[in-house]
Amino acid sequence: MNFQLDSQMMIRSLAAMPSSRREFLRRSGIGFGSLAMASMLSDESSPLHADTAMAVGQPHPNPMFPKQPQFVAKAKAVIHLFMNGGPSQVDTFDPKPALDKFHGQPVPNNLRTERETGTAYRSPFKFQKYGQSGIEVSELFSHVGEMIDEVCVVRSMHANVPNHEPSLMLMNCGDATLVRPSVGSWITYGLGSENQNLPGFIVMSPGGYPIKGSENWQSGFLPGAFQGTYVNTKNQGIEKLIANIRNASGISRDEQRRQLDLLQTLNRQHQDARQQDAELEARLQSFELAYRMQMEASEAFDISRETKSIREMYGDSVQAKQILIARRLVERGVRYIQLWHGQGQPWDSHDKIEENHRKLAGECSQAIGALLRDLKQLGLLDSTLVVWGGEFGRTPTVELPKPGANAGTNSGRDHNHHGFTMWLAGGGVKGGHIHGATDEFGFQAVENKVHVHDLHATILHLLGFDHTKLTHRYAGRDFRLTDVHGNVVHDIIA
Repeated sequence: MNFQLDSQMMIRSLAAMPSSRREFLRRSGIGFGSLAMASMLSDESSPLHADTAMAVGQPHPNPMFPKQPQFVAKAKAVIHLFMNGGPSQVDTFDPKPALDKFHGQPVPNNLRTERETGTAYRSPFKFQKYGQSGIEVSELFSHVGEMIDEVCVVRSMHANVPNHEPSLMLMNCGDATLVRPSVGSWITYGLGSENQNLPGFIVMSPGGYPIKGSENWQSGFLPGAFQGTYVNTKNQGIEKLIANIRNASGISRDEQRRQLDLLQTLNRQHQDARQQDAELEARLQSFELAYRMQMEASEAFDISRETKSIREMYGDSVQAKQILIARRLVERGVRYIQLWHGQGQPWDSHDKIEENHRKLAGECSQAIGALLRDLKQLGLLDSTLVVWGGEFGRTPTVELPKPGANAGTNSGRDHNHHGFTMWLAGGGVKGGHIHGATDEFGFQAVENKVHVHDLHATILHLLGFDHTKLTHRYAGRDFRLTDVHGNVVHDIIA
């Protein structure tokens, strides 16, 4: 009897063996269920098959292959400018003359804040009207003011709680507490990417992660291929900006391709024996993407290829660099780009708001204005939705000094989820338009209120999706970005 096995048979035998007790039980316990599921999915008349096709379009071996939206879209890509920490609405895009009149006096309200606040606190910044629309903008964002006729300012945003962590999760994932896929993951799940040599969802944050880290761009229960790819834009040089972008061993691309093909053959055999595990599929896709990125990522992230006049238009700050990179990525078909201001929560000005907000705006205002101007002159603004804002706003009242909370001066503002400002530009929204309003002090949204769920529903609508129908079945129910909430804000759509 011949007991010798060739290498291929040995590989298959090892791959077929369960690697753990959990996997053995999983194979044994759900085998018949898997057969039933396969039968349902293979039947095109099955309701399950129809729902899946409706949600994400026609199936394709590559999860990032471009897909058609549910209806004609106004936008094809999103750039989300995230001012993490919470910029003050009354110091940026929502002027309140009442704060000047009642400065230092009590404000009548019974709204809950995270910390104790005191009297009305006037804005230290001047506002002026810009453009044909005459929308008032703070001196902090004068460069955005110059493009205000392209901008829709939503002054009536509100969220659930005045805490960073749950508010970040709500803004990015649609749920304040539970693990859910991020907005960028839902969008790439629904639309794929127009460029297969770059990630469809890219996250940039100079200096390190924001609060909650990669949970902000997680794929949750969606396949791992839809998670955001993080880039630390503080790094200089392509090799540092994108780790391992070049092969250090010096082998040729043809040799790399042969190595990867062999690795993929072994990995596919391993995956086939494990019922097409989604996490394994995500890892296999990441290998292929990493190989393809060697061809295009170096060029896409290299802003030295831009003309001197364009680089000067954006400025030379770290923020300018990453905002210019975002425009280059949109040009190349990347679907969702999220730009964080920096590590932690830089806009969280509990103290010295004049000094801190002026510094932070000085780092990004010129580049944001340049982005809007540049997208327009390139003919990309109509198809690119630009979103600006934080996880919430700040109180119009001064935060009272408290050990461990601030530096002990009456010069900052606390968190405020009751009413704050975000703005959108391009991508099918009304330019030169104000939607909603806060009360006379800027504390609470009182007119045409827009919840974060409404914002998400509107973003998906602009991208060609009914937010109630972009779903994914998980744990026995259909999930969506907006859960059971959200209404499209048609008034801001052109």
